[in-house]
Amino acid sequence: MANLETFSYDNKIVRNFAYASVIFGVIGMLVGILAALQLVFPAMNLGLAETTYGRIRPLHTNAVIFAFVGNGIFTGVYYSLQRLLKARMFSDLLSNLHFWGWQLIILSAAITLPLGLTSSKEYAELIWPIDLAIAVVWIIFGINMFGTILKRREQHLYVAIWFYIATWITVTVLHVFNNIQIPVSLGHGVYAFAGVQDALIQWWYGHNAVAFFLTTPYLGLMYYFMPKAANRPVYSYKLSIIHFWALIFIYIWAGPHHLLYTSLPDWAQSLGTVFSIMLIAPSWGGMLNGLLTLRGVWDKVRTDPILKFFVVAVTAYGMATLEGPLLSIKSLNAITHYTDWTVGHVHIGALGWNGMLTFGMLYWLLPRIYGTKLYSIKLANTHFWIGTLGILFYAIPLYWAGWTQSLMWKQFTPDGFLQYGNFLETVTQILPMYLIRAIGGTIYFSGVIVMIYNLVKTVQSGKLIANQEASAPALVAYEAHNNEYWHKWIERKPIQMLILSAVLVLIGGLVEIIPMMMIDNNVPKIASVKPYSPLELEGRDLYIREGCVGCHSQMIRPFRSETERYGEYSKSGEFIYDRPFLWGSKRTGPDLHRIGAKYPDSWHYNHMNEPTSMAPGSIMPPYPWLLKKDLNTQYTASKIKVLQSLGTPYPDGFADKAVDDLKAQAKKIAESLEKDKITQENLENKEIIALIAYLQRLGTDIKVKVPSK
Repeated sequence: MANLETFSYDNKIVRNFAYASVIFGVIGMLVGILAALQLVFPAMNLGLAETTYGRIRPLHTNAVIFAFVGNGIFTGVYYSLQRLLKARMFSDLLSNLHFWGWQLIILSAAITLPLGLTSSKEYAELIWPIDLAIAVVWIIFGINMFGTILKRREQHLYVAIWFYIATWITVTVLHVFNNIQIPVSLGHGVYAFAGVQDALIQWWYGHNAVAFFLTTPYLGLMYYFMPKAANRPVYSYKLSIIHFWALIFIYIWAGPHHLLYTSLPDWAQSLGTVFSIMLIAPSWGGMLNGLLTLRGVWDKVRTDPILKFFVVAVTAYGMATLEGPLLSIKSLNAITHYTDWTVGHVHIGALGWNGMLTFGMLYWLLPRIYGTKLYSIKLANTHFWIGTLGILFYAIPLYWAGWTQSLMWKQFTPDGFLQYGNFLETVTQILPMYLIRAIGGTIYFSGVIVMIYNLVKTVQSGKLIANQEASAPALVAYEAHNNEYWHKWIERKPIQMLILSAVLVLIGGLVEIIPMMMIDNNVPKIASVKPYSPLELEGRDLYIREGCVGCHSQMIRPFRSETERYGEYSKSGEFIYDRPFLWGSKRTGPDLHRIGAKYPDSWHYNHMNEPTSMAPGSIMPPYPWLLKKDLNTQYTASKIKVLQSLGTPYPDGFADKAVDDLKAQAKKIAESLEKDKITQENLENKEIIALIAYLQRLGTDIKVKVPSK
């Protein structure tokens, strides 16, 4: 028998990530409840720029995804990795740098997003300095993880580690490519890609951020913690192999299904649809592998709250990964896209899959690193039922709201006119569903409070085993056997697994992205489309700052219901100067791509100052600070120069006179407002003027059909 080596597991880093997950989970969920209530009671925007829906919505999503779930991932990875490899983490220093670096990134996001420092990209709203910090901390995590794998005492890599490896390499690639930009200032950068190309890159990232940050690492945690909690081996080793390799290869192709019926070329849309439907097989293979692991212990499931959390989590994963491919079918996507159905779908994954699995993991893990037992099984069961009830009250009203929205948007009278021509009618109809959603979120959150009390009492009853002693034989040279299963070779080779995972992931991305970048016919040029003027450019940045893209799309799809409501459908050539693209993913308000010249300047002024004065019953918050703050033109010339370097055809030397051009256009808009009896000192220098210029430009580059009244 080989001599045993003695070492210790680092439980302190596991404890730190677990605490951070819970703390930031509370913050993220509270912000989410506030955002949900703002859609029912606009006064809850609180009259402050920093607390408006457009600014706190990305704060909520980032806090839940990267703070709550992100710290939950690292909790489970640091605990399971050490035990699966029979080794302490490679470096305590790197572990601590990872922990504190990640928390500083989260705090930076919590400060910058309410201040309006954002890129506007879904799940990638953080500004470029924070993006760089994320890259550094993620590399630190990778070095620590692979260092641990290389010094392991266990020959084979268990399935959970496969998912950790694929997560790390894929998130690295996605983060780098989606955030290529040229800095203009500390808080602003110009993206390298524009329009349709930027949209494809973003949803290649956005869909796979869900896939490889919210899914694959949690599948790794499922494969470790569910068998541990059930005291059963995973149901099928071979099924886990198929699940892993099929999932990481197919997932990366599916991003374009977020852009169906948009200006994205049909071939890319079709690829997204085909691979999305194919995803059902590996996704459900993983779900069944998890649930069938519990075969023979269903009596235990009825009494063990931890297993209940895991069962609901895996079931929610199965439901979300069935619904996603179904929503990728064009006929169904035509109904659900831009509606609240998608929000409900996303939260089945977030609240059900990520949330419930995290809770079950914490209930199982914390008593073990504190050398004690869970304080109250009864309270854990109570939390389970409260959480499950909260998910139902959250998601069902949103499905209902989404279907209602779509039916009302598309309804015509017998005479062929839109029955609900006023978009606001479709908003007020679903306010009761929004209220029930907010109640559901509050119920779910109350379950988290129950969990916190239970875990605090658990921790108080024990003492952290900061360095848990363990022993295992040293790793020895492995001799393959003739009858050895072929995959065992890959499991012994972490670097080969890393390379193979990267190759499979890159295939799908490159096949979709390279043609979009290299073939001009994918984005036909329109001669009448010109770059934004300096004032319009600054107004566009204000639109981004205020988070308007969170409620308004800029993409008219080729449906009669949309062309009758908004005007001519959107063409890919209209977006060639849009950095970043602003097509949006949700319509709480109407599409704005043809808003230009539809209303006088005074309408926009009054609408931003007090929305209900122009649209009685509107749930949009007022933006009075736009009328008071002077427009900052400090970086206008720099923005023009950067855009020129990226191919935007401004005249030579235009940057030097950009501010003069801006002031001349601003003066004309101010004069227009004064004609409508809007008088204000120094009006031409206010931010509202730039925003009006941008809104009046939208959709006016081409001759469009006037919507029917």
